[in-house]
Amino acid sequence: MEIVKENGPITGEHIADKLNLTRATLRPDLAILTMAGYLDARPRVGYFYTGKTGIQLLADKLKKLVVKDYQSMPVVVHENVSVYDAIVTIFLEDVGTLFVTDDNHHLAGVLSRKDLLRASLGKQELSTLPVNIIMTRMPNITMCKKEDLLIDVAKKLIDVQIDAVPVVKETDSGYEVIGRLTKTNITKAFVALGDQGEKLT
Repeated sequence: MEIVKENGPITGEHIADKLNLTRATLRPDLAILTMAGYLDARPRVGYFYTGKTGIQLLADKLKKLVVKDYQSMPVVVHENVSVYDAIVTIFLEDVGTLFVTDDNHHLAGVLSRKDLLRASLGKQELSTLPVNIIMTRMPNITMCKKEDLLIDVAKKLIDVQIDAVPVVKETDSGYEVIGRLTKTNITKAFVALGDQGEKLT
């Protein structure tokens, strides 16, 4: 990197000469530095130093992560399901949020653990109370699409102070739930990004 910084643009052959190595020996290192973003390579010109720090390169990679690569399967219930059944589902599926759909399988609402806990504190009969009475309804639902950037959805989760959002596909008559994105999904993405960084150092 120091050689490229001082002499760039410089060919792989010239870098190899300066280090008394063969071009073949150097090729994997140059490939890693280029993939990592520290160097830029142009055909018939040579290598340039990008001038980017590790933090800038991490930010660049972060801005390329999209929802579809990290979303997980949604857990969906019908809007007429009882609060009791929703509580059972949330524990059996080990999730923090349920997505509620109507007869057309379109998103109608969202149910959090907090919503279910609040409902169970009252004196209502949970086995006869439908979830559509206590759910958060459209248009007050925060959602995302599979093409959205992960960083943008992470900001939404923080701004609205929720744990998960439905990943939706827009249809002529509503939104179809095709996935979910949770704080756990985002944490896994950040850990994977950190692991990639360690492999390159």
